[in-house]
Order: sequence, then C-alpha cells, then structure tokens
Amino acid sequence: MHIGSSNQKFTYNLNGVELQEVSVERDLGIYIDSSLQPSKHCLEAAKRGNRVLGMIKRNFSFLKEDIVVRLYKQLVRPHLEYAVQAWNPYFAKDKEVLEKVQRRATRMISSLKRVPYYRRLQLLNLTTLELRRLRGDLIQVFKIVYGFDNLSFTDFFMFANSSCTRGHCLKLQKSHSRINIRHNFFSNRVVNEWNSLPEKVVLASSVNGFKNALDKHFKHCNRV
Repeated sequence: MHIGSSNQKFTYNLNGVELQEVSVERDLGIYIDSSLQPSKHCLEAAKRGNRVLGMIKRNFSFLKEDIVVRLYKQLVRPHLEYAVQAWNPYFAKDKEVLEKVQRRATRMISSLKRVPYYRRLQLLNLTTLELRRLRGDLIQVFKIVYGFDNLSFTDFFMFANSSCTRGHCLKLQKSHSRINIRHNFFSNRVVNEWNSLPEKVVLASSVNGFKNALDKHFKHCNRV
C-alpha cells in the first residue's frame, strides 16, 4: 500500500516475487486505505450492523423496548464501536452512516416509531454514538494517565507546562498538527475535551468511579 501524496510508488519484491499493490487492506478487523481516512471502515461497520438488525427483525415477531435495547447493545453496537479509538470518524458523512444504524434500531420499537430520534434516545436511556465515542476516548485517556493500561503515557501525551490555575492539575499539551488526519488522531483529538473536564472527574480513584463521574458530568451539561 502506497501512502502519502508524494509517495513515488516503488514496486517491492519478497524472495523474488513482486508484492501485490492494494489500496485497501483489512488488519485486525479494521479497514485501512491509502488515504488513512476511516470512511471505508465506517461503511463496512454500518453494513455489519444493518445485517444484524435485519436478522433481528426477521426472527422476532414482537419487539418490546427492553428486548430491542438488549439485542442492540449485545449484537449490533459492538460492530459500530470495535477498536473505535483507532478509526474514530471525523467527517460528518461518516458519523451519519454509523448513526443511521442506531436510528434504525430505535425505530424498530413500534411505540416509538414516530417519536423524534433524540427523544427516543432519552426514553431508552441511550446516547448518540458520537458521544459514546468521546466517552470511550476519555476513559482510555484516564487509563493511560493513571497507568491502568499497559501503555506508555509518553507515547501518547505530555502534561501541559502551564501556569494557568483554572481547571484541573492533569491538563495535557496539544501538539501542532499540519494535516487533518494527524489533528484527528487519538492523542490530539481528545486533549481539549480532557482539559475541559472538572477536577472531581479526572481525580476519580478508579475506572468505574471515572465512568460514573463522567456520565454525571455529561448529564449535567445536557449532552446526549
């Protein structure tokens, strides 16, 4: 795979055999193309999610709220969120492709079919997939900062050297990004959100404590 606009696209050989050139490759379940954009993977994830929804619709004659939510969480949503920190979408069209799957799932409940989408989410105690992706990013940052994951903090972040007393004491420094892809990379896109969290959230004593405090913060800010 040739990556980069200035790539000279040389041919490569292994044991005398010329390697095949590809524009898209699947690795560990994630589709990566030569542009390094997540659009291809978003489409494939949405297709898998829609296939499962179709299977549910064919095999269940009566879909109550609790049944739909349970089936959606267990069988559909994992396809939309698998390894999402590596391919988090940043184009509006890619976000909408994924969100349409959740829209379809919540419309399968006959009593809520004509209720607006965001109201359906409130009634079913769900959030948008975009907010869930942000939540997952922040949880991952918390694990890295406190050493709950076997990942080196310095490989991703550095603490901000700021004399500003506002906010919390674990602020991160955001690096300069010249290209859009780098700007939306995990270690960059999450910095502003992490730095804006209240001190009582980032100073939680455990991962579960952080999740609970973060959910309360989102609810207080009326984020869906």
